[in-house]
Amino acid sequence: MSEISDTPKGVAVRRTGGTVAHLLSPLGVVLLVLLGCALLLSLRVSVPIGAMYWDLYVIIDGATRVLDGQIPSVDFFAPVGPLGYWMQAAGMRLFPTGQPLLLTQWSYLLVILPPMLPVLARIDRSSRSVALTLLLPLLLFVLFPINVEQASSYPSVDGYGIYNRQGAQVLYALTVALVFERRQRVLLFAIAWCCAALFLSKITGFITGGLLCAFAFAAGRVRLSTALMSVVAFAAVLGLIEAMSGLVSAYLGDISTLVAMNEGVLASRFIQAASIHFGIFGSGLCLLIALLWLDRRPALQLALTAVRRPNLATLHAVLDRNSVWLGVLLFAGLFYETQNTGGQGFIFVWPVLLAILMASGRYADRGTILVFALVAATAIPPAVNVAHKGMRALIGQMRYETLPVANLKGLAQISQRPEVIERGYALLRSYVDQRATYQAFADADLLPTFSLYSEMDFQIAWLLAASEAVDAVRAYETANGVRFRTVMDLNFVNPFAYLLDKDAVRQIAIGADPFRAVPPLDAATKAAVEQADLVLYPRCPVTNANMSLRRIYEPALTGHRLIELSPCWQAYIRADLGPSS
Repeated sequence: MSEISDTPKGVAVRRTGGTVAHLLSPLGVVLLVLLGCALLLSLRVSVPIGAMYWDLYVIIDGATRVLDGQIPSVDFFAPVGPLGYWMQAAGMRLFPTGQPLLLTQWSYLLVILPPMLPVLARIDRSSRSVALTLLLPLLLFVLFPINVEQASSYPSVDGYGIYNRQGAQVLYALTVALVFERRQRVLLFAIAWCCAALFLSKITGFITGGLLCAFAFAAGRVRLSTALMSVVAFAAVLGLIEAMSGLVSAYLGDISTLVAMNEGVLASRFIQAASIHFGIFGSGLCLLIALLWLDRRPALQLALTAVRRPNLATLHAVLDRNSVWLGVLLFAGLFYETQNTGGQGFIFVWPVLLAILMASGRYADRGTILVFALVAATAIPPAVNVAHKGMRALIGQMRYETLPVANLKGLAQISQRPEVIERGYALLRSYVDQRATYQAFADADLLPTFSLYSEMDFQIAWLLAASEAVDAVRAYETANGVRFRTVMDLNFVNPFAYLLDKDAVRQIAIGADPFRAVPPLDAATKAAVEQADLVLYPRCPVTNANMSLRRIYEPALTGHRLIELSPCWQAYIRADLGPSS
């Protein structure tokens, strides 16, 4: 695989040029993209709401807590690392009218690009086409908040799978460095940066990145001194964070709790991930088999040499091959997807696929054609899916309407077909008028429909219910001369501190899935909930998940009185908060 560090044959070496040439350089393209993103985030734009869009509200909840001075994992139980909440919080401060999903998606450019740009700048000096072929696909995946999987037949964006997309994009940057960079100082920076970002984003991404780094070391790409210094730099970053906040140890505790709550499903998830991504994974396996066959003679000779004269040089020669790299990347991609529901799976295989294309000229014509075809079959589906869905969303929303509410801040910056919005209103009326029916579903541990949270009319109805809650809370405060300071919601999402400009209750779980991500009530959490001024309980619709959450926190609500706040909401108000208090 060593040929990928050289100027590829048949690719023109970059010439010096004027302004246009500079704008078309990787740095020029990046600056133009960042400028465009900043401009759009400065405007009040909307995006077409899609399946499970409310996952975004979990990030907004976390970011709001960060802006209030809370520390992830220390002051609240988080499903992932803190980096996404930190980036969102900074973005909300810089772009208060920015569309929240675009802000979440684009803020990670500041995480992804630093380790990539030095690598691309070096490649650009010999081959601009190769540099741009590495950069442009990543920009496609970052700029469109779209997953490679299809969850809705309507043009829309994906508010779910955000953590998974962010991790995959950082892994892409790491793979570019490991595959295309030889300078050890640049590798040291890229490895330390990406591993810290992955650890602070999603732990499965960090494990996947560690696997790639370990293989790069075994293949001779990363020297021992570079590996050790990368570990030292990574540990120094985490040590500083731990010393300042205690976050790292608390985060590891959260991970341990989540693992204990979700153990025993890894093997089945490998099968599930392979089936969901079979178009990419299956094509990649076919390419791997083809490479092993085409390279069988030199590979066999290397293997025999390694057996006869075992040393580091022969080990590196055996491992540092296109086929081995591809196999490792496919396994790493499959492992990463075992813990994901939605995302941009396997996009970080592209740098290795490009290296394979660049080396394919050494095969006979039929071999070259076969390699090109299988690389295309592996690489094209995710890019085409994201581009297709992204352009459909962009064009389709020209006929969409925005949500006609004025009290949801950035949550209202969405659009959808008029009939879907009208159906959201109808659903809300149904939730109230037919409450006994929905209660019967919940009592049977069933959702009204199997894919309820994926349905766009439900997402619209939830926003309309949230708008009702905001108005009802403000009306109650005005009518009773009371001012609530802290608020929480017995629901999967809890954006009401953000919507009502209040403090979020500490020590509770955000992204509160009671079956997978809410730990048992402990003393600290119980004390925090007991001091909550306002605890909202949603009933549009009544669901088994919300009922389960209420059962978890009920021991901490004995000092609250329950009121009917509005048709869709009950509220637990702390007993000592009477009128005019």
